[in-house]
Amino acid sequence: MSLETMRPNPTWDAASYEDAVDTLAARGDELVYKIWAGDWCKDCRALLPDFGAALEAADVPDDRIQEFSLDQDKQGPGVEEYDIEYIPTIVVENDEGEEVTRFVEEEDVPPAVWLAGEIQGELA
Repeated sequence: MSLETMRPNPTWDAASYEDAVDTLAARGDELVYKIWAGDWCKDCRALLPDFGAALEAADVPDDRIQEFSLDQDKQGPGVEEYDIEYIPTIVVENDEGEEVTRFVEEEDVPPAVWLAGEIQGELA
């Protein structure tokens, strides 16, 4: 099931986030983005459209993006396996299925910026 909140924000300005987009693009074929969210969740509606736009601007292939829709009790696929407590949560994995980094709703910068910084630090 696709998340409505992951539909890219048409007014998002990729040029303002060039470093983040470049980092996501450079690793576009190496990483998988697993996103847990709910279209009913205000934090998801606030954060994910810009993240969707960043993934689109970075040309991250669709098969590298997995979306998991949760109900209002935050139940759904992979919740227990990945220890999902808050949403949105974005887990970034390498091709071996090892977690590289994780964005959880309370970070103080947008998901694309935060994840790009973590990816650069972990995979540099």
